[in-house]
Amino acid sequence: KLQFLYLIELFTPIKMKRAAQCARRMQRRWGQGTHLEAGPDGEVWNIDFTGHNSLTDDMEFRAALDRPQPLFRILNSKGDVVNTQETVPELTEEQARAMQTSMLRQSVMDGIMYEAQRQGRISFYMTNYGEEAAQIGSVAALKNEDMVFAQYREAGVLLHRGYEIDNMIAQCMGTIDDKNKGRQMPIHYGSKELNYQTISSPLGTQLPQAAGAGYAMKRDGEDRVTICYFGDGAASEGDFHPALNFAATLGSRCIFFCRNNGYAISTPAQDQYAGDGIYARGVAYGIRSVRVDGNDILAVYAATKKARELCIEHNAPVLIEAMTYRGGHHSTSDDSTRYRSKAEVEEWMTGPNPIKRFGRYLAEKGWWSKEDDAKVREETRKEVMTGIRKQEKQEMWPVETLITDVFDEPTPALLKQQDELRAHMAEYADEYKAKAS
Repeated sequence: KLQFLYLIELFTPIKMKRAAQCARRMQRRWGQGTHLEAGPDGEVWNIDFTGHNSLTDDMEFRAALDRPQPLFRILNSKGDVVNTQETVPELTEEQARAMQTSMLRQSVMDGIMYEAQRQGRISFYMTNYGEEAAQIGSVAALKNEDMVFAQYREAGVLLHRGYEIDNMIAQCMGTIDDKNKGRQMPIHYGSKELNYQTISSPLGTQLPQAAGAGYAMKRDGEDRVTICYFGDGAASEGDFHPALNFAATLGSRCIFFCRNNGYAISTPAQDQYAGDGIYARGVAYGIRSVRVDGNDILAVYAATKKARELCIEHNAPVLIEAMTYRGGHHSTSDDSTRYRSKAEVEEWMTGPNPIKRFGRYLAEKGWWSKEDDAKVREETRKEVMTGIRKQEKQEMWPVETLITDVFDEPTPALLKQQDELRAHMAEYADEYKAKAS
């Protein structure tokens, strides 16, 4: 009753209906005492001990689970099926070839765009070397209707859904062909048509957003889930913990997909966290969690497919920790040789390399050949080079569009800033390609 009266006093009469709904939810949750169970001695605990003793004589302090969680895998580094317990995913030849093609296209595009940045043709870029299987394997297991909340190293997800390389280049250059109107840093892609939320630079902001979207999908009863990609470094951000807690307690249809690539920019994993990685955090929040070999595309595909089923069946989140390796620099602003050796990178990129591994598997089945590999690489190279030359000739978005789509009518402060920007660009006209009309 006190909770109900508090809500009545807090809300205005216009919100009375919502207040009553909140009160009924509180009654269901707290008024009946269903979440506090009495123990054998009459004590009450807010933990569910069903089937287990709630009391013990041992004062035990634990800093870890029973053992580090091993990686689920299907293929070894040579591309051989080594998993005897799990059935290999039933992929058609067309599906398998499409997955290998997407990994190759992503890798080729990365190589050219990285060099384009070094030549001054774009201002910034981030490669995806070594993490192709984590991206392509996961998105291939989803439906196109499922919503993607990406971090910044998931270009392959968008490519596999059919996004054109030319559109990616337009975004990186900020030309008139950029559907995001040149307002973002390079590689901050987005596509409403392909259910891919536009990337946001601040680290971790996509986590609570994805939890909320997954909760809405549960309430609407849709056959949809959200997938939220993030790195091991983002799991140290403040947004991570409330996102997982909200998702677990409210029942969000969200797959939290962690790309644990060993480094948070220059900080190695051993200096970033103690305990059993990100997997243990999912378990701690009561979320079904699994750790997979992120360089094994079949294992990633199988885990994501199962995670989606669990999301729908239980109306609850799932966490996947994909153990992989960042084969390139963090970005074009980084020099990873300052904090790791070239030998380390070469060992990872030649051994567990996801593209080579899956390629061997497909070749053994007669679904892929060296000729196929060479053809995809050459076609992608031409596509990227053509796109760069095309976009370099395009105009930039007019400066006036910088303040549109924010308010219905630009505020006086924005108009003043726009005038100052025009004056600045007029003074240094030779330095700017965009027009200041």
